[in-house]
Amino acid sequence: QVQLVESGGGLVQAGGSLRLSCADSKRALSGYAMGWFRQAPGKEREFVAAISWSGVSLSYKDAVKGRFTISRNNARNTVYPQMNSLKAEDTAVYYCAARRLGITEVSNYDYWGQGTQVTVSS
Repeated sequence: QVQLVESGGGLVQAGGSLRLSCADSKRALSGYAMGWFRQAPGKEREFVAAISWSGVSLSYKDAVKGRFTISRNNARNTVYPQMNSLKAEDTAVYYCAARRLGITEVSNYDYWGQGTQVTVSS
């Protein structure tokens, strides 16, 4: 069974960068697409980015295109969203998720991590 653990969150100034990581401690991500979602205080959880198992198919929320890049290392069972040019509105708890049936911007993923806080100061 997949068990996801996020890391890499923290406090950064506007314009700065952060790289999050999401690892599967059970090493069971073979064949799973991975997605990242975020939830800001008082707001609903929203899609941020997703990557297929092969890494060929990618999807990004319009607001992060050109600033965020998602990649994965299947040998390490890890997914990395690189977040550049961060803005105050990127402040949220970021969650990674795994889905057997491919990438989607809808939140019907099979497994979820516990989340990591990203705070961008303006």
